[in-house]
Amino acid sequence: MNRRSIGWALTFLGLVVFAIPWFLWGSDQVVAGLPLWLWWHIGWMALSAVVFQRFARQAWGLWITEESEAAAGLDTHGGQRR
Repeated sequence: MNRRSIGWALTFLGLVVFAIPWFLWGSDQVVAGLPLWLWWHIGWMALSAVVFQRFARQAWGLWITEESEAAAGLDTHGGQRR
């Protein structure tokens, strides 16, 4: 695995780990008429959308195309190796 693969894997792991605000369980704090935990989810979904958008533009196919091209004997530009 290269640095890019590890970086994206850690990014997605972080998104999953902090998706549920365990530290807000039992909190009845209200902000702008909504519970704080709901604001957490709204913000987290917005952050997740931005991260996924960046992933789709920069690294779509990561973990798929590199491995399948190597297995098929293709170089990174789609041509056959000699």
